[in-house]
Amino acid sequence: MRRWGDVAGRVAATTKTSEKTAILAAYLADLAPADLPVAAVFLTGRPFPEADQRSTGVGWAGLAGAVLRVAAADGEALRRAYDRSSDVATAVGEVLAEAGHAPDPAHEPTLGEVRAAFEAIEAASGAGAKAALLEALLARTSPATATAIVRVMSGELRIGLREGLLEAAIAKAFDRPLTAVKRAGMLTGDVGRTALLARDGRLEEAALALFNPLKFMLASPAEDAAEIIGRLGPTVWVEDKYDGIRAQLHHAGGEVRLYSRDLHDISGQFPEVVEGARGLPWAGILDGEILAWRDGVVLPFLQLQARLGRKNPSARILAEIPVIYVAWDVLGMDRGADALVAPLLEEPLTERRRRLEALELPLAADGGRFALSHLVSVDSVDGLEAAFAEARARRNEGLMVKDPTSRYTPGRRGMGWLKMKKALATLDCVVVGVEVGHGKRHGVLSDYTFAVRDDASGHLVTIGKAYTGLTDAEIAEMTRWFEAHTISTHGRYRVVEPTAVVEVAFDVIMRSARHKSGFALRFPRIARLRPDKPADEVDTLATVTRLYEGLQHGAEHLVTASARR
Repeated sequence: MRRWGDVAGRVAATTKTSEKTAILAAYLADLAPADLPVAAVFLTGRPFPEADQRSTGVGWAGLAGAVLRVAAADGEALRRAYDRSSDVATAVGEVLAEAGHAPDPAHEPTLGEVRAAFEAIEAASGAGAKAALLEALLARTSPATATAIVRVMSGELRIGLREGLLEAAIAKAFDRPLTAVKRAGMLTGDVGRTALLARDGRLEEAALALFNPLKFMLASPAEDAAEIIGRLGPTVWVEDKYDGIRAQLHHAGGEVRLYSRDLHDISGQFPEVVEGARGLPWAGILDGEILAWRDGVVLPFLQLQARLGRKNPSARILAEIPVIYVAWDVLGMDRGADALVAPLLEEPLTERRRRLEALELPLAADGGRFALSHLVSVDSVDGLEAAFAEARARRNEGLMVKDPTSRYTPGRRGMGWLKMKKALATLDCVVVGVEVGHGKRHGVLSDYTFAVRDDASGHLVTIGKAYTGLTDAEIAEMTRWFEAHTISTHGRYRVVEPTAVVEVAFDVIMRSARHKSGFALRFPRIARLRPDKPADEVDTLATVTRLYEGLQHGAEHLVTASARR
C-alpha cells in the first residue's frame, strides 16, 4: 500500500496528462495479478468497484476516534487539522505525523490486506466494531500510508485522475486498444476486472449482466436554443426534464431491482414499482425517472423526498405519495442465458426508442405503474423555445434534448444529450453566513447562506445556500471582506454582517421547513455580486410568495402514457 500511495502522490504532483498516464501504466504493468484489480479500483477513489454497492460505513466519529486513539491525541486534534485543510485524509496524516506515529515499515499492510480490512469493516456490525478494525489498520501504517488509505475510504482521492486517464493507462500498460478497454469498463462497471481482462487479453469477454447496474449516461448543460439546434440538429428529440429520481430498472424472471444514480439498490423504497414490474414478460434494463404521481398529476419533488431513504415505507406513506416509473431508454434485452442481456448501448437512440415502445408495460393510464416519456421532434429554434415554455408551464425543470442517432455512453457527459435549463427567476438576497469551502476552495469562504426580508417583521429570513457562480478571484476578494466583517465563528461556519448583496438564480421554488422563510430554492447559484445594492433593498418574502403562487397556478403536468412518434 505504501507504493500505491507513492504512485498516487506522483500522479498528483504533475498536471500533464501524458505523465500521469505513463506513471500509472508503468505501475499497473508491474503488479501481480492479485494486486492489479485492487490497485485499479483504489485509483478510482473507492474501496470497492463502482458497481459494488458496499461501503465501509465509517463516519466522522468512528474515523476520529480511531485516529485519535492511534495518535494518543486530544479530542479536537483531527477537527483542528481538518479546518486547516478541508481535507480529511490530509488531516489524518497531519495528526499522526505530529504525534510521531512511526510503525515498522516492514509490517505496513499490503494492497490485499487493506482491501481485506475494508471488507471486514464493511461486514462489521456497529460503529464501535468498525472503528476498532480501522484503528488496528491505521496502527500499522505510516502517516503517509494512512493518508492514502483514508483517501480511498472517504472517496476523496484528489490527485487529478479522471476515469479516462485510468483507462488510457490500462490500455498502455498492456498494449490493448483503448476502445476495447472503454467498452469493457462500460459493460462490467468494474475497472479492476477490466484491468485483469486487459492484462490477460480477454477484453472481448466483458458482458452486460442483469442486476449489475451500469453508470448512467449524463447530459451537458445548455441554455441557448440556437446553439442546441446547431450542435444536435437539424432535427432533435425533446423530452421534459422531470423533477424526480433517476433510476435504472433491471428485470428478469420475476426479479426486479431499482438502482439510483449512485448505483445503490433502492428497490425497497419503491415497492409499488417493483411489484408493478414483477410480471413483465421480458428481461432487460431500462433507464428512466421515478416521479411522485397521483391521478395523472406529478407531485412536487419536495413530496417525493419524503419517500427517499425509507427502505420499508409504511402503507400511509405509500398512499399519500404514490409513484410511477417513467421510462425513456432501454439499455439491454434478454439474451436467454445466465442472466446476461444483449447490450443495446451502441444502437442509435431511434432503435432503442423503438424497442422501448414495443415492450409490454403496465401503463399508469390503465392503472399500472409505468409511463413512457413524452417525446416530440423539433427542427427549429422557435420550436425548441416553444417546447421549453410548454415544459415550464407543466412545472418541469426544462428539457432533455437528444440527438436521435446518439449512442448510450454510461458515465459520460457528451454532446449527444443536452439539458436545456434556464433560471426561473433571480432574487436579490443578502449573505448572512459563510462557510469554508471544500476541495480546491478549502482555503476560502465559498459557501454562502443568504436571506430575504420578511415584510411583516422586517427580519431577515434564510431561503437557501449556494457555492457556485462566482469566479475564483471574486471568491478570494469576498473572503477577505467576510473575514473582516465576521460577527461570530462556529467551527467552519461564520455569521457575517448582513450587508453583502448577491443576485441568486434558481430553477424551482418550493415550500420547505428547512429555512426560516418557509421556502427553498432548487439549484440555486450566484448570478452576480450586487455591490451597488444596499441590504435594505433586497427582495422580500412577499415577492418570494408571489413567485411560488404563480408557479402553482401554472398548468398541471399530465404524464403522457404513450409517446409513439
